[in-house]
Amino acid sequence: MAFWTYMLRCRDDSYYVGHTDDLDRRIGEHQSGAIPGYTCMRRPLVLMWSQDFASREEALSAELQIKRWSRAKKEALIQGDWKALSQAARKPTRR
Repeated sequence: MAFWTYMLRCRDDSYYVGHTDDLDRRIGEHQSGAIPGYTCMRRPLVLMWSQDFASREEALSAELQIKRWSRAKKEALIQGDWKALSQAARKPTRR
């Protein structure tokens, strides 16, 4: 069984990061408003990024890590811009 970490862009241009064991079902739940909380009032939503993991623990760990990231770092991940992602990870004095 695969587990997923995913990032959605909300109507207000914010990002939501979550994890699931069924990506299609979970995105549908977010889109329909079936999940109360952050995304419910920020629809429509667009799936911007997802990655599969072998275990729920790995997917949750990735979710928690990405939630702490800056917007610039999240956008570098979405774009697959590894150089920008690396630069965003550095302390401001080392950029």
